[in-house]
Amino acid sequence: MATTRNKHEYHGPPAETYADLVAVLPPRPLHDSNDYDNAVEMVGNLVGHDLNSDQEDYLEAITLFVEKYEAEHDETQVNTSKVTGLDVLKGLVEEHEMSGAELSELLGASRMLGPMILRGERSITADHARTLGKRFKLDPGIFIR
Repeated sequence: MATTRNKHEYHGPPAETYADLVAVLPPRPLHDSNDYDNAVEMVGNLVGHDLNSDQEDYLEAITLFVEKYEAEHDETQVNTSKVTGLDVLKGLVEEHEMSGAELSELLGASRMLGPMILRGERSITADHARTLGKRFKLDPGIFIR
C-alpha cells in the first residue's frame, strides 16, 4: 500500500476473498497516519465497485477503523457542511474518469444533460440522485444537498 495521502489512483478490489484481503491489509485499529493512509487507499480501491459479500464485509470492517481514527484525530476532520451534491458528483466523475456524455448516458438523458449538470446549469433531480446513488453505491440524498 502506498503511504501518500490523497492519492487518487484506485485500481479496484485487490482480492476476491476476505482472507486474501486481510493478507493485503489486516483490518485492525489504526495507530498512525501511515496506517490511516493505507486504510483509506484500500477503501478507495473498494468503494464504487460491484463487491461480493466477502469484499463488502471487509470494507465495512476497514471503514469502522477509518471512522474511529478520524473521530480521534481532529486534523483528519473535514467540514462537509458546505459540500454540495454537485461537488460530490464532480469528484466521482473525475475519479471514475467519466465524460459529461458518459454521465448523460448513465442518467438516460440527452448527451448535453451531463455537461450541463456538471457546469451547474441544470440541477440534479431526485431521479438522477437515485440513479447516481445506485451506480456509485451511495445514499442518493448526498446528491441533493
